[in-house]
Amino acid sequence: MNGAESVIRTLAGSGVSVCFANPGTSEMHFVAAMDEVSELRGVLCLFEGVAAGAADGYGRLTGRPAAVLLHLGPGLANGLANLHNARRAGTPVLAIIGDHATYHKRLDAPLESDIGALAGTVSSWVRQTARASDAAADVAQAVAAAMAAPGRIATLILPADVSWEEAGGPAAPLPVRPPAAVPEQVIEQVAAIVRSGEPSVVLLGGTGLTEPALLAASRLTSGTAVRLLAETFPARHERGAGRPTVERLAYLAEAALPQLAGTRHLILAGAASPVSFFAYPGKPGSLVPPGCEVQVLAEPGEDIAGALAALADLAVPGARPCPQEAIRPAIPDGDLTGQAAAAVIGALLPENAIVCDEANTAGLWLPQATAGAPRHDWLSLTGGAIGQGLPLAAGAAIACRDRPVLALEADGSAMYTISALWTHAREQLDITTIIFANRAYAILSLELQRTGARTDSQVAQSLLSLARPDLDFTALARGLGVPATRALTAADLAAQLERALAEPGPHLIEAVIPPFS
Repeated sequence: MNGAESVIRTLAGSGVSVCFANPGTSEMHFVAAMDEVSELRGVLCLFEGVAAGAADGYGRLTGRPAAVLLHLGPGLANGLANLHNARRAGTPVLAIIGDHATYHKRLDAPLESDIGALAGTVSSWVRQTARASDAAADVAQAVAAAMAAPGRIATLILPADVSWEEAGGPAAPLPVRPPAAVPEQVIEQVAAIVRSGEPSVVLLGGTGLTEPALLAASRLTSGTAVRLLAETFPARHERGAGRPTVERLAYLAEAALPQLAGTRHLILAGAASPVSFFAYPGKPGSLVPPGCEVQVLAEPGEDIAGALAALADLAVPGARPCPQEAIRPAIPDGDLTGQAAAAVIGALLPENAIVCDEANTAGLWLPQATAGAPRHDWLSLTGGAIGQGLPLAAGAAIACRDRPVLALEADGSAMYTISALWTHAREQLDITTIIFANRAYAILSLELQRTGARTDSQVAQSLLSLARPDLDFTALARGLGVPATRALTAADLAAQLERALAEPGPHLIEAVIPPFS
């Protein structure tokens, strides 16, 4: 058994069953060894950013890491944006990076680079295996590191000669530490705040947006001055009828500040203290109101649901959750706008769907339109690095083959990782993609005004436009093997979405909308 096979057998024994891959020469022995271990399935992606984003989507739904196999430093660099998103999401991901043979590195071949330095920007755990005999033990440690709460990126650098040299057998899986319990003293301190009657906001993040945590958190609002908010871009938000509805903190600081105005206590349950995404001239970076005290109930790596349940039992004993009633918007007629598209989606969203949301400015109306739809999971752009939505959908669909996946994608963001559609087609994934085609980087047009920069610059306007020529997403999708249609009216979108959801396999709808509609 060579080093590569010992790694793969250890992965399979540790519960890793999928490897999203964009391999190169240094990974050939790893690829060949996958024939020997049927428990680990390889999924080819045509770009490293797609492989990394797919691993993120898979990990968010399963709570277990997928492996992502990348080629040397440049391959890792191509995947860094979506590994950044995965890090921000708290997703368990195991990155395996092939490297030059140990004795070849001193020759400074053209693809030589400092892989460890690159990996360190997104990884909580990095190791370069030095000998084939160490490979299995190293990968067992990597899996355990990735599984550490709340979920982390672990990177194993695997030199080519370590893969091809003889090694021992696989290593046994290592135990994974469960999330730590929140100390009773902290629960008591926050309970006193809840009972005080002073205006308070519980800001939920991470696993605080799963159903058990939401049910507990909603009890805190019964007869108190407590309100609930969710972090702006949740990794996984369990929503829909029967679950408590929680409004998300707005992306724009000028909209988020009114949501927090008058708050005396900000209680963090798996979320970070809120800040604006960027600095703007003359505006504050922290969104915490003046005079507001910040109290941490639970860190992302702690048992958030358990802490919220204990807090509710202590602070509001006997209070009951406040679930959302089932309600859907009517299917609109007339022009296709972002608001009309949201209503169509809310009206037709299937039971138990997984929504991968990178609609950006076109998605402003989606939360309200889908709040009362059947139960679903909502995955969002956690780290702000665009190009996440289509790969995320691929990983989610492979993780949950029995659930429909809806990818809501801005046109500019889609072009970063458009090749993900090929993986949708090759794997025959049940993903319906809606491209919101407004022919612009609309968010940047808004940011141009907010930063105080000149708005009358022809060069700036040209750099923010996706016209001349217009992108043809139906042609792009068909070229990558995905059936596609174009919607020009709300009725078009409703008919095409209903048809796509009824048919298995991938579909794409190009929804042509005006900016900020």
